[in-house]
Amino acid sequence: MKVLIAGGAGYIGSTIASACLDHGMTPVLLDNLSVGRREFTAGRIFYQGDIADGALVDRIFAEHQDIETVVHCAALIVVPDSVSDPVGYYRANVEQSLEFVASLLRNGCGRLIFSSSASIYGPAPDLSVHEGSPLEPTSPYARTKVVCEQMFTDIAATQPVRVLSLRYFNPIGADPKMRTGLQHRHPTHLLGKLIEAAHDGSTFKITGTGYPTRDGTGIRDFIHVWDLAQAHIAAITRFDTALGDERSLAVNLGTGTGTTVREMVAAFNQVSGTPVRVVEGEPRPGDFTGAYTRTDRAARLLGWRAQHSLAEGIADSLRWAEVRDEILQPGG
Repeated sequence: MKVLIAGGAGYIGSTIASACLDHGMTPVLLDNLSVGRREFTAGRIFYQGDIADGALVDRIFAEHQDIETVVHCAALIVVPDSVSDPVGYYRANVEQSLEFVASLLRNGCGRLIFSSSASIYGPAPDLSVHEGSPLEPTSPYARTKVVCEQMFTDIAATQPVRVLSLRYFNPIGADPKMRTGLQHRHPTHLLGKLIEAAHDGSTFKITGTGYPTRDGTGIRDFIHVWDLAQAHIAAITRFDTALGDERSLAVNLGTGTGTTVREMVAAFNQVSGTPVRVVEGEPRPGDFTGAYTRTDRAARLLGWRAQHSLAEGIADSLRWAEVRDEILQPGG
């Protein structure tokens, strides 16, 4: 079985590709390398270009007529950047996705797995969400994900394609075999900033301490990226049975456990053995309280639950940080 992975040279896409290989599937990668890394494509079928390049997508399907499923991971994802450049985010995440699905329809591909986001939710009083929870995106990035989901739902209602939207919570860790990991040397997410502070001896800033959580800091559902990759394998193999009679469906992917920023700092200090100095600051543009997911639908439809602990995710992120510069060429 061949699987086309758009954004297949990025952190999540490349890890999904590794999981595909481990399960006897052949990943075909499409990535423009704007944020993805060529090193993650080594030994894999790879096409460099934009998902909106219809001629390139046509060529991929002509050369790999046995592609059965497409995983669409290609997107810009940095929340503050989306606030400062909403036009660029809507162009990259929405406009190009529309062109991409048009190419999939033209080539007769009827199974699309879309990488969505948990940032689209407005949390319930207990901060847990499920797939039917209200959608209240608070950043242009999150709104691009809502627009794409709604766009794909409209298209799937009358066109020969079905869509499974996987709403990711917060990925951490790396491929346990250290084949792939977070490509950025200076990541903007919480765990990356903690690793950077521990490495440099600098101060870690908690951005926002007035949220309605148990300790005032934001809350997230941190999922090991390898668990996330395994969920995609389940989605690929169970696609038809998971959707049943539905044309489009959303499934949350998380651990079902919420971790606050202060709790993540404490867990990091315990795993790393190098406590970081902490200061408190204001929230960043586009930040929100956060949430964690209920995992019933993923368990029922995909037969999947997260297997890796928060400590394992931190440990694998630290291992990747140690080997990253040996695997990736300078300049990334």
